[in-house]
Amino acid sequence: MSIIAWIVLGLIAGFIASKIVNKAGEGVVLDIVLGIVGALVGGFLFQTFGMGGVSGVNLYSIVVAVVGAIVVLVLYHALIRRRV
Repeated sequence: MSIIAWIVLGLIAGFIASKIVNKAGEGVVLDIVLGIVGALVGGFLFQTFGMGGVSGVNLYSIVVAVVGAIVVLVLYHALIRRRV
């Protein structure tokens, strides 16, 4: 995938995940970063359980990235709350 595709996928996945977890976005830049990291984490998790990872900008890849972004976002909020 090209870098533009990763950014688009990251933005979509990060936005959806942040709306699911805390009902408010984290900001455009953090949503993109969260979505890209979530796509990597989701791809790793799905491949660990025998399913395919992120393969492009399609519905399945968005679902994989959103699941990964939710995991990353929950961990992010758990670490931020402990620090404060």
